Amino acid sequence: MSTAVAEEPVAPSAAHAHPNQFALLKQRRFAPFFWTQFAGAANDNLFKFAFTVMVTYQLQVAWLPPALAGLVIGALFILPFLLFSATSGQLADKYDKRTLIRFVKWLEIGIMALATVGFFGANVPILLACTFLMGLHSTLFGPVKFAYLPQHLGERELTGGNGMVEMGTFVAILLGNVAGGLIVAVPEVGPHWVGLSCIALAVAGRLVAQWIPASPSTDPELRINWNPFTETWRNLKLAHGNLVVFRSLLGISWMWFFGAVFLSQFPSFAKEVLHGNEQVASLLLVVFSVGIGVGSLLCEMLSRRHVDIGLVPVGAIGMTVFAVDLYFAARGLPPSATLTVAQFVAVAAHWRVMADLALLSLFAGLYSVPMYALIQLRAQPTHRARIIAANNILNALFMIASSVIAGALLGAGASIPQIFLLTGIANALVAAYIFLLVPEYLLRFVAWMATHVAYRFRVHGDEHIPVAGPAVLACNHVSFVDAVLLMAASPRPIYFVMDHRIFRLPVLGWLFRLAKAIPVAPQKEDPAVYEAAFERSVQVLRNGDLLLIFPEGGITRDGQLQPFKGGIMKILERARAEGIEPPVVPMALTNLWGSFFSRIEKDGAMVRPFRRGIFNRVGLNVGPAMPAQQVQPELLHQRVAQLLA
Repeated sequence: MSTAVAEEPVAPSAAHAHPNQFALLKQRRFAPFFWTQFAGAANDNLFKFAFTVMVTYQLQVAWLPPALAGLVIGALFILPFLLFSATSGQLADKYDKRTLIRFVKWLEIGIMALATVGFFGANVPILLACTFLMGLHSTLFGPVKFAYLPQHLGERELTGGNGMVEMGTFVAILLGNVAGGLIVAVPEVGPHWVGLSCIALAVAGRLVAQWIPASPSTDPELRINWNPFTETWRNLKLAHGNLVVFRSLLGISWMWFFGAVFLSQFPSFAKEVLHGNEQVASLLLVVFSVGIGVGSLLCEMLSRRHVDIGLVPVGAIGMTVFAVDLYFAARGLPPSATLTVAQFVAVAAHWRVMADLALLSLFAGLYSVPMYALIQLRAQPTHRARIIAANNILNALFMIASSVIAGALLGAGASIPQIFLLTGIANALVAAYIFLLVPEYLLRFVAWMATHVAYRFRVHGDEHIPVAGPAVLACNHVSFVDAVLLMAASPRPIYFVMDHRIFRLPVLGWLFRLAKAIPVAPQKEDPAVYEAAFERSVQVLRNGDLLLIFPEGGITRDGQLQPFKGGIMKILERARAEGIEPPVVPMALTNLWGSFFSRIEKDGAMVRPFRRGIFNRVGLNVGPAMPAQQVQPELLHQRVAQLLA
């Protein structure tokens, strides 16, 4: 494969502005890719499920008993992820992703042609080999899939794009399973039609892939290491280099562990606990898939079209709550004869079970989509596909671990509802551990809650906040929660310069220390803190991050914009001395004066709870960035005042 490309990729820009994530389906940079991956996911599952049904119900294979068929097929499909993910990540970084996708689609056609021979001849060894090869197909496609999106979608589109892909994947899985089960059950010719259907889907995927735009190599000089073991270790070390990204990888892998526990137990749960037939098990899969899809699509709306990892703790809480409630909902169901779907849904108690599954999976969608988007946004572009490959390796290991642990618990006498309960409790512990290791998740959660529960927060002009590189944000200071609201408005972490006295407040002080806010004191009061504040501020800019200051030097006591002090000029001068010229972005918080956290009361702030009720409308207006050379306190004050007008 050549690293040369014939055309430039479709770069994300204002020209691609769209009202919502569904509009992406009308654009060439997304639609062909979406339908290509949709066809591939559907084909994977049509093939696997039809093959599983075939060896379970239609064939008598002495060396592959029905009880082991699903386990063997699943293991063969996952094995390539462990063996070849490291190599596939390198290929996706080295070569044009469009070229790789087309190659993978040609490979899929060849595999499905071989599988058709197996289906026509009821040849189980051939079909097992094709299962492994389809796992290889998915292994090659995985890093390409997630590395493709950030090359073609802007930051404001990334959450919605990932939500669409996640939704599409689970819908494709559902349709593939349903179609596979229905087609293979057709008397005499069912397996034949399965083979032909698989070829048709593979060809359709290849045809659509022809329209995928170019996605040039991000590291064309990369030398491929063909040793999967050393490269796997290297990829994991590479991912560990960015702790936020690495721990997010672990968070995603935990989600796959969590989901695998439920998905693998659906047939037994439906039969032994809910007393339903095979169609009831399929109904549970439908409910679960729909929940994931809805949760994935909600992410764009709930995050205001930004990568907002504040949704991740929301998702984790919901996953635990409804996993635990599923245990209680499934307890004490009366024994009965095997139920059809109609009989099952006629029992009121079963609706609680389905609601728990739907909401559990919905919150799993809220949990996973922002994590994927964060990894795509924060991973180094030249190594992005290899980071995704490392994630695929971890996902495979976690799913294998889930099977082993669930099997051990069942062997020890645990019931399926008890396994769900333990998984829900474990989810709470794992999530808490991850959020403590990566405080940004917790901070974003607090910001998300503040802007969706305490306030109705609207941001105008947030496209002026740089998505990369150092910048100074300058905002008016109205209340004690200004920093929390500003966190929610920015797609990137912000380092705040704040009055040292705020760190003495019981809750807010802990929160701002967690956010690594920079305390500043008057020079006469504490020269050491004063000097350290400027040094740390310049270090933030040196690191290419966002620095936010409140140029008024304190919270307003009358609701009016106060004169700006000269601290910002000292920061810019010190940065300029090091060759750093960060743009300065003026910002203005509106309608916060008079709220509980403002100093409107005679005795100060936070005196009368709910003095304006809840769901107050507050806002943030962001103006165009000013070049550092043009900034003066008076001019900056004028710009902020204009944003308040």
